[in-house]
Amino acid sequence: MILQTVRSLILICAGEPASINPMGEADEDRNNEDEAAFREAMEGVEPIEDRRVDPYRKKRRPIPVDIPVGDEDQDDFRDMAIETGDFLEFRRPGIQNRLFHDLQRGVIEAEATLDLHGLRVREAKPALARFLNHSLATGRRCVRIIHGKGRSSGQQPVLKQKSNQWLRQKEEILAFVTAPRWDGGTGAVYVLLSGKYRRRF
Repeated sequence: MILQTVRSLILICAGEPASINPMGEADEDRNNEDEAAFREAMEGVEPIEDRRVDPYRKKRRPIPVDIPVGDEDQDDFRDMAIETGDFLEFRRPGIQNRLFHDLQRGVIEAEATLDLHGLRVREAKPALARFLNHSLATGRRCVRIIHGKGRSSGQQPVLKQKSNQWLRQKEEILAFVTAPRWDGGTGAVYVLLSGKYRRRF
């Protein structure tokens, strides 16, 4: 650059026209050359697609649970004026975030399943009470309840609404949350049970 400037000055003194490239033009030329070199090096390169999918887990079918009939106490389930969305989520104060996230992701395996889908409300209510009592008595930590999505009949998911109301009324239930897609999705919930109630029933 210095040599070019000196030559230009000599030409000017000799009365001959000369052109001096400003620094800005030199930088622009250098940038253009760099961009062209980069494009040439990247020619034919295709971006890598993110083909990662959710971990495969085989969907489980509900297994009939041998629950004694008539062992349920007078349940205290009552209707509540709460809104029920697509995703259910509830936890009591003091439940750690990590524990709740493990429940939400299915890290804590459900040890038993109750399928309420297709039952009437008056049938589902005592069935849920018996199932919870039996699960607590046998020391289960986490269970899955299938309440259904209510799409087949075109009606509102009544059992889903009732489950959302009933489960949060029981002190022995620490938390519950909608199951992942691979294990029932919005048609089921994981329920986390407290161990201190195991011998109560």
